[in-house]
Amino acid sequence: MYLARVTGRVVATTAYEGLSGVPLQWIQPLDEDGAAMGEQLVACTAIDSGPGDLVHFVDGREAALALEETFVPVDVTIIGYVEQAAVGGRDLAEGSA
Repeated sequence: MYLARVTGRVVATTAYEGLSGVPLQWIQPLDEDGAAMGEQLVACTAIDSGPGDLVHFVDGREAALALEETFVPVDVTIIGYVEQAAVGGRDLAEGSA
């Protein structure tokens, strides 16, 4: 599992058959200090999240297994909210990192 912040929503006009109805969102992976790490990713969502939310995600085969239809071509899936993550007395779940 990895930490990320949702930065936006993605709208696809055409979807793979098994991904119909699965929301897509832009996420920014975060390092252990809450700073942006690497490029933003497009992620499927197994939960109802939105821009600004601090979430955790899985990648690889686990990303497909987290969805209702498990044999779909996905690389990243958001699987949960992070309610609290403190680094140096700062709560990463409050506001942008």
